[in-house]
Amino acid sequence: MSVSRKANGFDPEYSPGARNAVRVCLRIEPEEKVTVITDRATAEIAASIVSELEELGAPHRLWTLEEEASRPLRDMPAPILADLESSQVSIFAAGAQQGELRSRMQMTEVVNRRRLRHAHMVNINRQIMMEGMRADFRKVDEISTRIHQMAGAASCVRSRTPAGTALEAEFRRDYRWIKTSGIISPEKWGNLPGGEVFTTPALINGTFVIDGVVGDYLCAKYGNLSDAPLTLQVKQSRLKEVHSENRELEDEFWKYTHTDENSDRVGEFAIGTNVELKHVIGQILQDEKFPGVHIAFGNPYGEHTGADWYSSTHIDVVGTRFQIWLDDRQIMEEGKFLI
Repeated sequence: MSVSRKANGFDPEYSPGARNAVRVCLRIEPEEKVTVITDRATAEIAASIVSELEELGAPHRLWTLEEEASRPLRDMPAPILADLESSQVSIFAAGAQQGELRSRMQMTEVVNRRRLRHAHMVNINRQIMMEGMRADFRKVDEISTRIHQMAGAASCVRSRTPAGTALEAEFRRDYRWIKTSGIISPEKWGNLPGGEVFTTPALINGTFVIDGVVGDYLCAKYGNLSDAPLTLQVKQSRLKEVHSENRELEDEFWKYTHTDENSDRVGEFAIGTNVELKHVIGQILQDEKFPGVHIAFGNPYGEHTGADWYSSTHIDVVGTRFQIWLDDRQIMEEGKFLI
């Protein structure tokens, strides 16, 4: 069976997700200038987003990374950074390659400084456009707001999973909890699909079993880890041990988390809140929003959370089937919210 395509070169099944991004998540107005950054592999998805911008009448500029520089990028091309300076909204819909995190950080530095509403769609693909990007983000925002309020009042979080996760995190009152529900504001750029609340933990200890996915470029390489989980031992917020039947993954993850002096430090503690997601698909962009706990080693996004330290790396790790307690109140059982 052939797939029908519009004359402008994209699968019409992408349109609901693209419309959600433009009209619901970013709430773009016709007079706002938009910078869209893509790559050749993601060009069809970018075309669906551009089509929505054209229908809205919003001025925009589309950039294809390979037309501006060779990949993997060391730096974000200067013309793209310059274009961002005069935009109100930006969308990054492209794949991640090894060593490119620095270039994306250069992009988000402009986003933060200029207070752009920015949709970060790293490694967006057809499945995510057909699933996560079709979520009711207003519904996701409602539960995200509730979790954000409850987490902000908690001093500690305990989490457990059948796979063996047993993690305890403590928090500082002067570190902010951030909500990225898919409804994006100038205060904090957000991944799409959205659905999480996060902060930087003051202290975290225990075992984290990754039977979901790992982030950055390792996600595309190793995919869903349900058949060969990666088990982490964390002490005093630092990664101390890594174990997996997949020794290549074990070695590569350890190397990634020892890139600089803080690459092994837990910089993010997050609760996924996208209740529209039903299963892990092996793609970090969507899977980190899956209801449950995920943590990240490296950069704590201190410009948002208030953390006073830095790392040049950031890698998320996702587990499944969580029980979660905020202080003494249980809010999740077997991956289902109880609130």
